[in-house]
Amino acid sequence: MMSTQSTTSSSIRRLLHDRGGNFGIMTAILLPVLLGGAGVAIDISNVALSQRQLQESSDAAALAAATALGNGTATDSAKSLAKDLVSGQMAEYLSGNPTAASHIKDATSVVVTTTSNGSNSTTYDVKVNTSYDMPLTAFMRILGYNSMTIGASSSTKNVKGAGSEETRSALSMMLALDESGSMADDTETVASQTCISKKRNGDCKQWQTTYVSKIAALKTAAAALFDMLDKADPEAGLVRTGAVSYTHLVKGQTSPTMSWGTTTARKYVTGMPSSPAGGTDASGAMTIADAAVKKATDGKDTETVEHGKKGNKSAERYIVLMTDGQMTGNSNQWNQTIDTKVKNLCQTAKGDGIKIFSVAFMAPDKGKQLLRDCASGPDNYYEPNTMDNLVNAFKHIGETVDKSITRLTQ
Repeated sequence: MMSTQSTTSSSIRRLLHDRGGNFGIMTAILLPVLLGGAGVAIDISNVALSQRQLQESSDAAALAAATALGNGTATDSAKSLAKDLVSGQMAEYLSGNPTAASHIKDATSVVVTTTSNGSNSTTYDVKVNTSYDMPLTAFMRILGYNSMTIGASSSTKNVKGAGSEETRSALSMMLALDESGSMADDTETVASQTCISKKRNGDCKQWQTTYVSKIAALKTAAAALFDMLDKADPEAGLVRTGAVSYTHLVKGQTSPTMSWGTTTARKYVTGMPSSPAGGTDASGAMTIADAAVKKATDGKDTETVEHGKKGNKSAERYIVLMTDGQMTGNSNQWNQTIDTKVKNLCQTAKGDGIKIFSVAFMAPDKGKQLLRDCASGPDNYYEPNTMDNLVNAFKHIGETVDKSITRLTQ
């Protein structure tokens, strides 16, 4: 009996002091916590990004609807425009998910309040509210959380008729775009893949990959900007645009230099060569862009006169300067003289009351520094390194200038 008790006591003591299974036990306890923590971190980042995208879409929709109402669009049509814009922009962010975009459209409400102010003046208040059930990561689904609802709301006001000059603002924008030889280089975005060698079972053995060129990426980005301007000004009565392209020389420009809407500028950019060649010197393009949109002290410049014909008493002036390189002239080496000349032209344009957006696309350091100096401020400078980022930069420019067309109140 004593032997049995002694053996039992010894076994209990060994079990209490045995550390052999501690790692497995602690892992089993902590694994759900670690997975949950990872899921929370990822989902917080995703929620912040989706919230910003939804808010930007809501803002753009409210501005577009208010502008359309001010231009005489029927209320129901303006509401539909706002809903389509929210769902359309979010569909792009959501990789073209038609189901999610449809749900967002159904969850979007647009309220229009029309107030007559007398003297043939009418105020349109537009409020857009929208929401989106964002799917959460698998980590969070393990913990029982499948989705999170995020929302956005925007309110904007537009005044049509007498006394509406302060709210009904317009704009003139000139694009100065690089079409030098380096714009023929590839981005990292895949355009297509073709199987050039197959295995005996028919599976592909070797793929040939074609990438989107910089010039093609630029055309896509510019189209996104033009689309946003068209949505904000569907009647082409507030927006005037033009474009000029350059290598080490000015390669061409829209004719006439500035036109109502985006049709002429869009056609020019689309027609830029797919295999460009030449060096880089933006001075000639900047000279043309400044002359095209700056306001004369006597008010007799083309843009002031043309806007006046449409009843636009004020018009913001913009230049979008884009390059993928540094100022080299007709060579492969950076040219300080040209760089300084372009920088001075940017300062002159800003002194003329023009706001400059600058985009250094996959550019070297000296090109980035020049365009950073040219921009009207840090928020007006972009340095995208991918096609997607370039498109988003031009979209952001569109969202920014759209707000100068119609005042966003919330």
